[in-house]
Formats: sequence, structure tokens, C-alpha cells
Amino acid sequence: MELSTLSLSELRKLQSKVETEIRRRSDTAKKDLLKRMQKLAAEHGMSLNEVIGQETAEKPASAPRKITVKPAAKKAAKPASVIKFRHPENTAIGWTGHGRKPQWVIDWLAAGKPLDALRADAATAA
Repeated sequence: MELSTLSLSELRKLQSKVETEIRRRSDTAKKDLLKRMQKLAAEHGMSLNEVIGQETAEKPASAPRKITVKPAAKKAAKPASVIKFRHPENTAIGWTGHGRKPQWVIDWLAAGKPLDALRADAATAA
């Protein structure tokens, strides 16, 4: 068969036929090999599953367990952090004292003023 004389569509049809034949022969070879392996294992008084380790000789393999997926438990809501420091001019702005310092706290400290003067409990008392 001279491939160079075939058109592109003829080559694709030929390729499809070749792939189909390869799959058919591969499946047949696998089935034949499996039968031969089962026969050989039976001659030694075992099943093929016992030979490949899927089953023990003493007890048959149990049915596969069903895996149940439990719904995720809802996390308890994390309580809001308590505001420990308030802005000196706008008490609606606060800082918990955790994480990065806000710029207004940095400015306050740069002016040489004590951080304790910004405490929320001190601001509400004043």
C-alpha cells in the first residue's frame, strides 16, 4: 500500500480503521491473558485475586465500604474584637490593639502623647 498516493480524507479513514483494529486486538489480548492467568492460578488452588493480593486465602474480600460525606459543621461565629483604642477626634473610629497600627495612632505616638490616653474606656469616661 502506497500511502503517498492516498488523499488526506483516505488517510484519515485508514487511521480510524487502524486505531479501531488496535483497540480490538488489545482487548482480545487482555481477555486471553486474563483467562490464562486465572487458569494458572486455579491450577495452584488460588483465585487470581488472591495471587495479586486483592483477597486473602483465609477470608474473602469484603464488599467495598461506602464513603459517606458528612456536611461540614458550621463554625461558630467568631466574636467581634473589642475596640481598645478610639480616635481622639472621631470616636466612631477604633482600633483593637492587634495588627498594624492605624496612621492616627502612629501620628499620636509621634507627637509624644501616651497610647493610654487613647484607651476606649478612658475616652468614654471623659
